[in-house]
Amino acid sequence: MKPNINPALSALPRRSHEIPHLIRSQSLSAVTLTQHILSDIKQRDPLYNTTTRLLTQRALSYAQNIDNKVKNGVDPGPLAGIAFGIKDLFDVTGEVTTAGSKVLADAPPASQDAVLVHRLIKAGAIPVALTNMDEFAYGFATDNAHHGPTHNPHDTARLAGGSSGGSAAGIAARFFGLSLGSDTNGSIRVPASLCGVWGLRATQGRLPTQGSYPFVTSLDTVGPFADSAEGLTLCFEALTEEKLSPVTPSSLNIARLGGWFSDNMSPSMQTAFNTLANTLHATRTVHIPEIARARAAAFIISASEGAALHLDHLRHRADEFDPAVRDRLLAGALIPAPSITKAHRFRSWFRRAMHEAFNHTDILLAPAVVGEAPRFDQPLIHVNGAMISARANLGLYTQPLTLAGFPVLTLPMPSPGLPLGAQLIAKPGREDQLLALAQSLEHSGAAQARLLQP
Repeated sequence: MKPNINPALSALPRRSHEIPHLIRSQSLSAVTLTQHILSDIKQRDPLYNTTTRLLTQRALSYAQNIDNKVKNGVDPGPLAGIAFGIKDLFDVTGEVTTAGSKVLADAPPASQDAVLVHRLIKAGAIPVALTNMDEFAYGFATDNAHHGPTHNPHDTARLAGGSSGGSAAGIAARFFGLSLGSDTNGSIRVPASLCGVWGLRATQGRLPTQGSYPFVTSLDTVGPFADSAEGLTLCFEALTEEKLSPVTPSSLNIARLGGWFSDNMSPSMQTAFNTLANTLHATRTVHIPEIARARAAAFIISASEGAALHLDHLRHRADEFDPAVRDRLLAGALIPAPSITKAHRFRSWFRRAMHEAFNHTDILLAPAVVGEAPRFDQPLIHVNGAMISARANLGLYTQPLTLAGFPVLTLPMPSPGLPLGAQLIAKPGREDQLLALAQSLEHSGAAQARLLQP
């Protein structure tokens, strides 16, 4: 199905990082912009199903506050007037944090915002909606039995990816310019790739997870999506409350990951990825050992910890779970303790192996997914000569990297068809390198977000 385009979008800035300047100069009213965005979501989102709840009154209240600050000569913040979506596992004052599940629907509303939500609001961004997700963040599809699937804005017959699919698809549909997601095994990187937007899985532990519902505590990370690399940088600085140090992108030593990460790419992904590698002069190939075991270890840790977290609910409210998620959690509860111990031991070894891979490299380059977004009526991907489940395996290239906890930025590559994304991986704490390189690629035209055209 062709995307439903709203002609009024032509009146909005093409990228959200342009909005604060227009707000400060009073060329654009935050209230007027927010009213338009809320109306636009109501009108067009039934086609995509990116959001589960609108935050109408709160959004308009914050927008009015921003306009008042501008009129009174007060700095409204670096993200002034930019609308953002919030994956429904972050606490939002007065809202029940459901993590996409009926199991938590009767929980008390949050008494305060999650730390990251608070920091974006403090920087002037406006929360407009909670976004759809795989139940309890356990999936790569955002196919939710309670809220329905999120459809890819570039082709509504296809998946948006998950588990943060609503946050990524909402940006691609131009409902908001920033959004919050979480990434345990690829839940930011997969939907960013399939929807053609920018996404950042921060170094594990760099961004606070307080106020976000956990999936796998020992692996969980959080991070932003954006409609531009510049917007992603501004957002990350707001989330860390730190100004990034300048980095010269041309000074970075970049290599591509081989082996596991060069197998199974579709022809279109292979072409786009090779073009990007050539642009970055990434002629050297680095091989990280035991990638298959790394993915298996991530599976074991995720399944066992996820099951342990939900064991009481599984015993007493199993019929309220998304059936696909319930079955995976039940399987995780049966994993023997020795296997879990071995997985954690391997994780320590793999982290050391990842550090060694950066001995002579600043940035490693890898595909984010095997190819374009799968269709709903054919939710399969081609791997090692077989067609296998997309919902469980879209994280083929993202999940192994989970174990090390390194920062990974997903960028949208130019392609004639549907969106395709690549992963840029840096050493822990070097988001400054990733974001500087991303902005350089954006300014040169070598990477651009794929947003619906007005």
